[in-house]
Amino acid sequence: MVHVKKILTFAVAMLVLFGAASIGSADSTRGSYDFKEGSEAYFCQCDGCACDTISNNPGKCTCGVDLVKGKVKSVAEDGTATVDIDGKEKIFKTGGKYVCACPPACTCNTVSQNPGNCTCGKAMKEVAPE
Repeated sequence: MVHVKKILTFAVAMLVLFGAASIGSADSTRGSYDFKEGSEAYFCQCDGCACDTISNNPGKCTCGVDLVKGKVKSVAEDGTATVDIDGKEKIFKTGGKYVCACPPACTCNTVSQNPGNCTCGKAMKEVAPE
């Protein structure tokens, strides 16, 4: 009876594991952000740079500058968000030409308009045109 209980427990655990993996791989928002007012993430803070790097994690943007935590003030229908970074407003594209190529279990969700590495260290990949 104990042996059957172990097998059943193992089977249920495997179902949960594979179910979670399939949900993660079907994440349609990977490579873009569906921000709401008040959302927080890490943003490239450099002036005059068009990399528009955004990540869930701190780290470096694709242009080499440290990402800084910012708060979304507003979201526009054109796929941009106005972000407050240290008291300054900056507009970011919420989707990237390049996205993190890490496995679905990774939650960095780094996006950028330029190639480079994401905050988890993996090389970014170009997004296929729609």
